[in-house]
Amino acid sequence: MSTPVLFEHPLNEKMRTWLRVEFLINQLDEIVPLDKTVNALTFFRLISELLDIFERGDMRTELLKELERQQQKLRAWADVPGVDMTLVNALRDKLKIQSTQLMNAPRMGQQLREDRLIALVRQRLSIPGGCCSFDLPGLHIWLHLPQEARDAQVEAWMLTLEPLHHALAMILDLIRQSGAFHVQTSLNGFYQDNAEGADLLRLQLSLEDALYPQVSGHKSRYAIRFMPLDSERGEVPARLNFQLACC
Repeated sequence: MSTPVLFEHPLNEKMRTWLRVEFLINQLDEIVPLDKTVNALTFFRLISELLDIFERGDMRTELLKELERQQQKLRAWADVPGVDMTLVNALRDKLKIQSTQLMNAPRMGQQLREDRLIALVRQRLSIPGGCCSFDLPGLHIWLHLPQEARDAQVEAWMLTLEPLHHALAMILDLIRQSGAFHVQTSLNGFYQDNAEGADLLRLQLSLEDALYPQVSGHKSRYAIRFMPLDSERGEVPARLNFQLACC
């Protein structure tokens, strides 16, 4: 039995940012509780990377625009015969709720940015070994607090990300569901096509193929080149069937 491996490639800058934020938040969810020093340091590093992304642009505005765009797409379904409007209206209501919560939330990352412990750790993350106990005695004593106290602090930090997390998760889920997988065939390891204004490519290979895709593209056109995992002895078949969804 083959093992499928899913690759996703953004076709514009906003999608690139959203996938990176999703990647970081998913890691945060996986690493708690912070019961080891290495978990705690990884947690603070992930928070720092999130804050770096938030500081580069107005992500909230882009998300609010996308929530409105998705609502407009759902309104168009009202004219399609046989559509379950109960389901469509329920989905529209969820989008409206997410939009309201995101709009009313504080500036993205502001509460984390103002936290004293997070700020202290962020200052030392770029220094090799800079989070030692003699560099950050405040972190050292925090790591010795009862687990319940640290769990409560981490939960409070994570709650500040919930409006973003919920809105982003819903948007990405709708975008991913907008494109169905179809079998495509590459010739000599190469495939290209029109993107037709899509945001995201989703590509599925078999692990047994021992190949990975290198994708280049934007909202109007993209190209995929398949590369062998073993660069010295691996081979790319003349014809390769793979699953592709353009979302």
